[in-house]
Amino acid sequence: MTQDHNSGARPYQACPRCIMDTVADRNIVFDEAGICHHCLRYDAMLSTRVIGGQAGRAVLDDLVQKMKAAGRGRDYDCIIGVSGGVDSTYVAWLVKQHGLRPLAVHLDNGWNSELAVKNIERVLNKLGIDLYTYVIDWEEFRDLQISFLKASTPDGEIPSDHAIFALLWREAVKRGIKFIVSGMNFTTESIYVPDWAYGHSDWRYVKDVHRRFGSTRLRTYPHFSLPYLMYANLVRRVRTVSILNYIDYDKNEAMRVLTEELGWQYYGGKHHESIYTRFYQGYVLPKKFGIDKRYGHLSDLINAGQLTREQALEEMKQPPYPEAQQLDDLAYVTKKLGLRGAAFDAIMAQPVKSFRDYRNSFAIVNLLKSIANGLRGRGLYPR
Repeated sequence: MTQDHNSGARPYQACPRCIMDTVADRNIVFDEAGICHHCLRYDAMLSTRVIGGQAGRAVLDDLVQKMKAAGRGRDYDCIIGVSGGVDSTYVAWLVKQHGLRPLAVHLDNGWNSELAVKNIERVLNKLGIDLYTYVIDWEEFRDLQISFLKASTPDGEIPSDHAIFALLWREAVKRGIKFIVSGMNFTTESIYVPDWAYGHSDWRYVKDVHRRFGSTRLRTYPHFSLPYLMYANLVRRVRTVSILNYIDYDKNEAMRVLTEELGWQYYGGKHHESIYTRFYQGYVLPKKFGIDKRYGHLSDLINAGQLTREQALEEMKQPPYPEAQQLDDLAYVTKKLGLRGAAFDAIMAQPVKSFRDYRNSFAIVNLLKSIANGLRGRGLYPR
């Protein structure tokens, strides 16, 4: 993405620790030393989200025993989501290393790359993990994806994200499984910019976008409301365990393990196992919204000590992904969505909007997140 350091009234400023700046995040805040609020948040929350070393292994061992006890007499101890990407695949390997019996759940939204499918099949077969795949209704899902494109907000991946979370919670409740083991990890996924992406847990927001721009009723689309989420947590006692927060997680080491032990293959970029995600993050976000999520992804790796600032800045000189592949994806995605030519160009030309322009539960969602983080800090909820 080409940066215009002179655009807007605000003087350009960059964090000297990570690579976040006033171009990547227009609402970024710096302290007196020039350190951005993303780095300060990382420092403040790290101890409440991550337990490394021997202490982390001890807590994880205790959690594993609880999962085994909860799964006694059932087919599975836990549920894991799988996409073919590095984090979810490493979770699959890790839970088997700890002797757990997971059920792998995969949402097939019609956008899997061939490599992602091969990764899932190869890894789960080698690990001996059962797979449940939910094939989403394409016409419903296509209509929702187009609705989010027309809504002109930068969080166009919400249709997939919301459905994935809904599917995991639904299967856990239906099967009586008490633990969902997640691939989320604070060490390498801490930066949170609401204006980049918001709403994966906000059904009110999803409904309003579809109400305004959709044309097909969402009869089978997996979804969940906040009351259902509270029911699953408080009544059914389902817990999400971010297992990677209990180990010294290093992405490069994880990829080495997966490649050498399971025959897993890298797909070229964060979340690029999905064709639509690759296109949306690498083409739509930079060209329409001026957002390049690599700023956040690379800054997280800097804070984690897994990348230097100089290496990150060098990587940012390259396009999000090869331009020839961007053009191939443009043709494929617009044809598959039925938005060829002028229809897609018109969407790209629409004024940029925010989730705040639609009905949402932002305040409630943030409150629940704060409560969950407080409970994590006190050891009352898994990290």
